[in-house]
Amino acid sequence: MKRYLTVILTVFLMATFAYGYDLETAKKFEAMFSQMTPENIAKRPCEINAKQLFEMIKKKEEFIMLDVRTPQEMEVIGITLKNTLRIPLHELFKAENLKTLPKDKKIVVICHTGARSVAVVTALRAIGFVNAFTFKGGTIELAAESGRSIVGTLW
Repeated sequence: MKRYLTVILTVFLMATFAYGYDLETAKKFEAMFSQMTPENIAKRPCEINAKQLFEMIKKKEEFIMLDVRTPQEMEVIGITLKNTLRIPLHELFKAENLKTLPKDKKIVVICHTGARSVAVVTALRAIGFVNAFTFKGGTIELAAESGRSIVGTLW
């Protein structure tokens, strides 16, 4: 009987851990994402589209393009804007890389499709980079829009 109870208790504990989640990490994410209410997003939009980017370039607005794609992706399609930082996502949040990001200029984060840049901008804003913006659609959208505009003279 004692052995039977031990087995049941062990299975119960293992199941609890297997289906549980990290409450402390969940609390950190709750604190981070609770700021992303529709009202706050409307007041401080954190997305830039191709048209807005081309206007920034035309006006010679100072900003940093932060490319968070993998080195392999960067080899296939390169961003040639002069103020581009190339820091893959898996290395971005190291202290030495965060120190390279400006607090006084817009940071336009780009990836392949826009999905990673949304996550990066959310995290950057949560740690104090309120000047971070995601480039909507990523390099796919940038390539498509570059072909449709006069941007060739801007690069």
